[in-house]
Amino acid sequence: MPSEHPFVLSGAQARVLGALIEKEITTPDYYPLSLNALVHACNQRSNREPVMDLDEDEMRKALHGLEDHRLAGPARADGRVAKYEHWLGEALNLSRAETALLCVLLLRGSQTPGELRGRTERLHRFEEITDVAAGLQKLMEREPPLAAVLPRQPGTKESRYAHLLSGPVVAPAVAVAAPSPAVASDQDDRLAQLEATVADLRRQIAALQGKVDSLFGN
Repeated sequence: MPSEHPFVLSGAQARVLGALIEKEITTPDYYPLSLNALVHACNQRSNREPVMDLDEDEMRKALHGLEDHRLAGPARADGRVAKYEHWLGEALNLSRAETALLCVLLLRGSQTPGELRGRTERLHRFEEITDVAAGLQKLMEREPPLAAVLPRQPGTKESRYAHLLSGPVVAPAVAVAAPSPAVASDQDDRLAQLEATVADLRRQIAALQGKVDSLFGN
């Protein structure tokens, strides 16, 4: 049975770690990040699910937790402004493909291989969907595993994958919405109309049968 991680990241810690990984790859000239830049990176309205509104106090708390786990913390001082970096490479020794997948899973939650292929474009180019599947498989085969496939939900074609740095993931239940009053009323009207049509057809068949019987003298 696979062992569990020695840590469980909070939602804020996962967001901070994901944002640091992303910015190191996409904007290396501005990395490591100041606290203010990290707040903006975590609270982006695009490419983040869910959207968060972390303040500086919450950011410092998340950074302290990541530092305790040796996943991120202060970079070497190169000026008056404190800056922060992640240490994922030292901690987990991931390939570029695995890092890209884990980063997007941290930033956007559970996703399908197709979604991951499109959303990792700026971090790492996957030529084929099979390359995404291979990267996910490597994450799942880690000891302890870093990702897991979720049970396929009814009505969906692809399975979703999630990271395990925040503990086991439970697939959300699919809610089946009850029909609205307007829809229910329309359904009742159609059923009543159908029943009336069937009754009329039965009367017509009975009348025809009577004519046939009289014609042949039955």
